[in-house]
Amino acid sequence: MPGHFEPLPGGGAAVALDEVEISIIRSLAVQLMELIGPGPADDAPADPLAELFSDGPSEPPADPVLRRLFPDAYCDPEGSASPEQAEEQRAYSAEFRRYTENDLRAGKRENALAVIRSLDALAAAGEGVAVLKLSPEESKQWLGALNDLRLAIGARLQIDDEDDTEVLYRLPDDDPRKPMVMAYLWLGGLQETLVSTLMP
Repeated sequence: MPGHFEPLPGGGAAVALDEVEISIIRSLAVQLMELIGPGPADDAPADPLAELFSDGPSEPPADPVLRRLFPDAYCDPEGSASPEQAEEQRAYSAEFRRYTENDLRAGKRENALAVIRSLDALAAAGEGVAVLKLSPEESKQWLGALNDLRLAIGARLQIDDEDDTEVLYRLPDDDPRKPMVMAYLWLGGLQETLVSTLMP
């Protein structure tokens, strides 16, 4: 179990984490929440109908990490669209973003918060290596958060495809990106084993 998730009987997953691993994941989840930004004010009146019709942003975020987390829905990855097609894609993307980004941000915040809460409960339970046990629902939240963390780190490392990942394995130890690369690869291993626990 050290370093990877294993399925629990009846659903869910478990992983053994030491204090350093708990601290790293928690710190990354907190940074992710700060980057995504705050949700609606806690003291704001809860009006589900008003929330349903509230508009989100229509422009893509300026930060490259946020652009990776909230990409345009309509775009030509090859860049072969005509100017008219590109303008139409930008308009469709703006409209789609306006109605979906607030909900996407809320979901990502909730997943990161679930990670923080479960790690806080684990850290409070004792010292040394501890076994984190997740319900099936918590496993899905962790999976979403791990994916977002890897996307965020990948954006900072400018990883666009599998070829970029191969270069990371050959970085010298004195490269300042090395700690971030190690976190990226480690989170990838956690994500992969967590996915396998959710497979039927």
